[in-house]
This record gives sequence, C-alpha cells and structure tokens, in this order.
Amino acid sequence: MVKRLLSIWFPRLASDLHLRHRPGKGPFALSHRSGNTIHLHCLNMIAEAQGLRRGMPLADARAICPRLVTHPADLPREAAGLMALRRFTLRYAPLVAKDGSDGLIADISGVPHLFGGEEALRDDLHARFAGAGITVETAIAGSRGAAFALARHGGGIIPDGALKRGIAALPVAGLRIGHEIAGGLIRLGLTRIGDLACQPRAPLVRRFGPGLMMRLDQALGERSEPVAAEPEAPHFGVRMTLPEPIGLQADVMASLLRLLKQLGRKLARHEMGARRLRLELMRVDRETIRIEIGLARPMRDPFRIAALFTRKLEEVDAGFGIEAMRLHAHVTENLPPEQIDDTPDQEDVLADLFSRLGNRLGFQHVQRLLPADSDIPERSFTLSAAAYSQAETRPLRYGPPRPVIIFPPEPVTAVSGHPPVRFRWRRRGYTTLRATGPERIAPEWWFDDPAWRSGIRDYWRIETRQGPRLWLFHTPQAPAWAMQGEFA
Repeated sequence: MVKRLLSIWFPRLASDLHLRHRPGKGPFALSHRSGNTIHLHCLNMIAEAQGLRRGMPLADARAICPRLVTHPADLPREAAGLMALRRFTLRYAPLVAKDGSDGLIADISGVPHLFGGEEALRDDLHARFAGAGITVETAIAGSRGAAFALARHGGGIIPDGALKRGIAALPVAGLRIGHEIAGGLIRLGLTRIGDLACQPRAPLVRRFGPGLMMRLDQALGERSEPVAAEPEAPHFGVRMTLPEPIGLQADVMASLLRLLKQLGRKLARHEMGARRLRLELMRVDRETIRIEIGLARPMRDPFRIAALFTRKLEEVDAGFGIEAMRLHAHVTENLPPEQIDDTPDQEDVLADLFSRLGNRLGFQHVQRLLPADSDIPERSFTLSAAAYSQAETRPLRYGPPRPVIIFPPEPVTAVSGHPPVRFRWRRRGYTTLRATGPERIAPEWWFDDPAWRSGIRDYWRIETRQGPRLWLFHTPQAPAWAMQGEFA
C-alpha cells in the first residue's frame, strides 16, 4: 500500500474558535502576554488585510489599526478546540495526530478511493470546515515533512514518487527547522528546499547541526516519521433514555442514582474522582434543564453525591415529563483506591459539609484559615477556599500564646498604670486582675503598612476581674493603648 499523509493547518484557529460564538465584522485579534509585552496571538482575515501580523506588539497594532477589537487568548480552550477538530477529522482517516499547536496530520493510506480520490477528499474536508467557520489549508504527500511544508505554503497534492520535485520550490522554513536556522540558510542564498537538497551535506551539518539534514530526509521520504496519535482522554459521562417520561422527584432521584453508579464504576477504572458534575434533564417538549454541582474533594460515592442534587432537583419543573438524562463529570482529579467502611471519617464529614455550603453559597465563600510565616498578628494567617486547600498543622510557635480572636486595633481609653490597672473599652470599664508580658513585635520593614507606621508594639495579656481575657498593646514611640484580640 502506498503511504499517503494528509497535513491540515489551521492558520487562524484561535480567532476562528472565538468568533464562532461572537461573530464580528471588523478587525479582530486575540492577544497574549509574553514577559512585559502583550503581543497579537491570532488575527482574523480583516485584521491581516490591515497590515497586522501575528507576534506584533499590541501597542503597534493599535497605532496601525485603531478599530482593532482584541480579547485575551485562552490557550487551554485553543488546545481543547484542536482536539475536538482531531476527533472530527477521524471521518477521513483512522489515525489522526496533532502536528504542533495549530495543525493535524492524518494517515490516509488506502482511504481516498472511498471519497472518489484525493482531490475529492480534500474538497469534502474544506467544505465541512468552511461550514463550521474554520479556516483550513491542506496538503497530501508521501511524507509527513512534505505534507507539512506544502500545507503551510499554498497547499495541494504531491503525486506519489514526485516528492523531491514537488517540494523543491517551497521555502526552507517549511522544513520545521526553526527561524534561526532558516534565517542562516537564507543569508547563504539557500532560500528554497531544492537549493538545499543539491548542496554538500558535511559543511551544512558542521554549521547548522544534524537536525537540518534529518528534517530534509524526512521531507524527501528517505527517513521514516510515523504518525503517533495521542490516546483519547477518558470521557466521564453516562446517559439514560427512559422508556416512559417521568416527573416525580423520587423517580428522577432513582434514575440519577443509577447514572451515578455507572459513572462511579467508570471513574474507579481510571482511579479518578469527580470534582464538578453536570446533570442534563431532557424534557418531552425538547427543553433541557441543566444542574451543576461541585464537590469539596474528589469523590465517586453515588449516595453521597446524590444527596447534593436533592435540593436542586426539588426546584426542577419537569413539564410534561423527562424522557432522557445525561450526567457528565467535566472536572476530575486523581483518586486512588482506598479502604472504605460504613462509618465516614471526619474528613468525609467535613468534605460533605463544604460541598453543601459551597453549592449553596459559592465555593469561594467557604474559607479556612491557614498559618503564615509572620510575627505580625494581621499577617500570621491567610484565607483560602476550603474546597481547594488542605488544613495545615505547624509546630507550636515559641513565645507567649496568641488569642483565638484577632480583630483590627480598637482604642482603649481612661488607662491608668503601665500595664493598665483600669481602662475602658467598648464603653465598658475593666479592672486588671493579672497582666503578662510584654511581647515586643517590630514592624516588617519590607511592607509599608499604615497600621504599623507608629513603630514597635508591646503586647500584654490582661486577665480582668470582669472575666474577659484581653490582648492589648502599647506603642512606645507614639504612646497609646489599643485592643486587638480576645482569648477564649
């Protein structure tokens, strides 16, 4: 069987994906920050016609084209879009792999006759991508390197046995050799692949390294370059089509539990746990109800997950009935097998609590305190979302104990004595029974904190006759007393 490879290049992949959902009629570009400069990452055809190019600083682009509309690039979304296009291209070949960040390579050996020939296959592929709003350039050749070069410099088909003649007029940059090596060859007058192929190899290898000749041999088909497709990422989704429409909450919950058990088995096979799940309920009237929940830790226990859907399913309007259900875990994390029993441990109970509160209030609003390396009371802890952090335990700090309750400093008045024997705070008078201290804390000079501009502080632990145990401090440089905490 004659080996034939199809190279597919998406010259405006990122902008095409973005504009599919937000169509625009003017110049548009996606920008990306690299270092301290924002560059143009991808442009539409109108922006290119205005003289803009990929990699241009955004400030220069706005000077050339003031009407340019920009949006930050989303690189993960671009990579996901390329993988979706790879799955779509499986229509034309059994083996399709990524080829860089904006291209695909497909082994179509023995396939073109199913579409009426190679030209008909290319026409069908271009028509389908054009209908989806994706700009594409393609080339078919007997080697991966030749197909890559031709797709990025005009496209077309190189007949079998004509590789050397078919790529001779293409620029040397098409050999995937990098801008620096391509620039060095151009300075030597070797601008075309045909110019390079007829040169003695030893001087070129000494100057540019063996990689140049390897790429040339791959393009000429003299060195094999297999198409190795990446394995498909597992899809953690299940669905159910019901024989009769249902509407009662008990029936919906029973069906959901069956889906959760199926999903749990699939997650267990890959040692994964769900962090976010989306339930889609398809009604008889073609309306779709979507319910999404989050989990405070990776989980695949169907009963614990089902309990989190209960409250939201109570608000669902089933209409004339639900005829299909689909459940998808679109965010997952590693979850190795572990021994389980009927009595959940404290971590499981906390995780369930965080999940219930997070789905009701928002996971960013359920926070925990984490210790920080600072002697300054206000900076001795940090706030972090409980669902996305782990509790930390650190060795007990040396020195006097700190109060459990810390608040911004509040003025203390009517102070008599040092440490204070009597004082007033929050309109109440206090008498000191026992005073312990002082603990002197100096400001951290590398932070310009207005609250600490008064200088060092001497902290005292005051036990009062009225009962409260308070944490006061005195500022010697600007004599004054203030309250900042209360012991439990």
